[in-house]
Amino acid sequence: MTWDWNDEQRDGLARFLAAHGICAGPVTTRRIGDGHSNLTFLVGDGQRQVVVRRPPPPPVPPGAHDVLREAKLIGALAGTSVPVAEVLAVAQAGEVIDVPFYVMSYVEGPVITSRTPDTLSTPGDRRRIGESLVDILAELHAVDWRARGLAGMGRPEGFNARHFRRMGRLIADEEGRPPAEFAEIDAWLAAHVPAEAGATVVHNDYRLGNVIVGPDSPGRIIAVLDWELATLGDPLFDVGYFLSSWPVAGESRTPTEDLAVAALEEGYPTRAELAARYASATGRDLSGLDWYTALALWKLAVLYEYGRRRAVRGVGDEYYADAALVKAFLTAAEQAAS
Repeated sequence: MTWDWNDEQRDGLARFLAAHGICAGPVTTRRIGDGHSNLTFLVGDGQRQVVVRRPPPPPVPPGAHDVLREAKLIGALAGTSVPVAEVLAVAQAGEVIDVPFYVMSYVEGPVITSRTPDTLSTPGDRRRIGESLVDILAELHAVDWRARGLAGMGRPEGFNARHFRRMGRLIADEEGRPPAEFAEIDAWLAAHVPAEAGATVVHNDYRLGNVIVGPDSPGRIIAVLDWELATLGDPLFDVGYFLSSWPVAGESRTPTEDLAVAALEEGYPTRAELAARYASATGRDLSGLDWYTALALWKLAVLYEYGRRRAVRGVGDEYYADAALVKAFLTAAEQAAS
């Protein structure tokens, strides 16, 4: 399902941006990004470019795609060691269009997925990009979220068990049972839920394709994107998720690993090297990392199965209609748990 600005809405957006001193005169809009969640548009008046994010068209699952919450979190991270775009303005539902949106600065630079740009193609630059990913994740997990006014963004106590139960309910039957193909990994995760390793801001979708890198050497991260799933919880969930998205040479890949195949190029750190760097930076014990990795992969299988069912009913993104996507995550989750 697609959505784009019509002329009347675009004129309203121009007036909104002018009233906030962001742009002047008529604006152009262009959809950017290849995600399947909140919609992102590059907006410009010929002199300045900014980014506008809004929820996808309805139906939207309850509690999902809260762009105002996302804007609040990004704004709270401004001035920390975690690089984020600057939030410039927020519009409530009905103020310009029928849904809320926010405006942020445009951070110019490549998002690496299938291939590293030539300007960053030395093994040293690639290695630094991988190391920067870990360093920024460690910085995120060190943010004083209470001091930043984020205490209401989530409930870190009991995060692991609650996260597991809540996600499982998306695809459970009326008696709370998972689909047959999920049963084995579901039981393993339930039997091994660990105590939380801390209480931090958790990005919840941290991976190579969700950061902007500096366009030139040395390799570095200049902005972290897509905060819509961020919450407060166990930092090791981010670590398990991030590492599960990092492909391994010679092994079959999940859909999220397909979005990071550039990491197979010479110079990028391996999964083991990334994990060791995080442990060294934070002092956290990663001996239980397999559970977090399996949970991350199981969660993706759940979300893709939820999306598949919606697509089959004709009310969701057709990308998710392929059952093989769910199977790929389930297989990887079972391997992580073995």
